Amino acid sequence: MKVVQIKEAGQRDACLAQLCASVYGQQAGLTPLVVFAGTRKVLFTQEIARLVAGVDGAGSKPLSLALLVLDEAGEGMTITHACEFEQGAKQRLISELALKAPLRVEVDNAEQEAVYQASGIKRWFDGADSKRIGLSGRHPASHAGELAATVALDEALILRRFKHDPKAFESAKQDFLNGLNQFPATL
Repeated sequence: MKVVQIKEAGQRDACLAQLCASVYGQQAGLTPLVVFAGTRKVLFTQEIARLVAGVDGAGSKPLSLALLVLDEAGEGMTITHACEFEQGAKQRLISELALKAPLRVEVDNAEQEAVYQASGIKRWFDGADSKRIGLSGRHPASHAGELAATVALDEALILRRFKHDPKAFESAKQDFLNGLNQFPATL
């Protein structure tokens, strides 16, 4: 598997739409649209987030996607969303990223922790709200107290904007649907 950063805006938007749809599913209400719109308009614009793909051996067909968001100190990246289109591809992508990047993950249960441990996330700490925080070997923090917060979207603000600006909502919805329809077969 080869890891590629998706930089071209059209491909990035299409892959982001597919990632949001895959992670949240069809029963998630407006959440996929809010994350899609906020990531595009805030995180990508401010260069706080990166979208990467794990591609096949030929280096073109996307097998998995991951959204990496910087922490407030700019020292580490958190995998906030990840999906796969081929079984085992997400774990292979995370394994590749863990070797090369200062990764952080947050999990809710032992099953998720085991998956990330098998992917190369070896250091674990207790976090807030019963979450576990995992770090790759490249992450500079040595204990939980050294971790800066991951930059987060203000989803409530985005929802309010959608409520008060129907044109912005319709535009974001159309961009999301266009992205889903234009998901690339190759990168």
